[in-house]
Amino acid sequence: MATLRIKQTKSGIGNQRYQRETLRSLGLRKIGQTVEREDSSMVRGMIRTVAHLVSVEEVESNA
Repeated sequence: MATLRIKQTKSGIGNQRYQRETLRSLGLRKIGQTVEREDSSMVRGMIRTVAHLVSVEEVESNA
């Protein structure tokens, strides 16, 4: 199964509270921080909520 590499590119300050909370639930706290999450519909929905604050790339797993 594919994984998604999510990198925070902009600050959550000045955005709606639910967007800041979505960043936190993805595990992002600082600009430039990168996390990897399993590709699922729930994670895709969270990414769609904060798409203007993050960049996403798909990573193939070798297992």
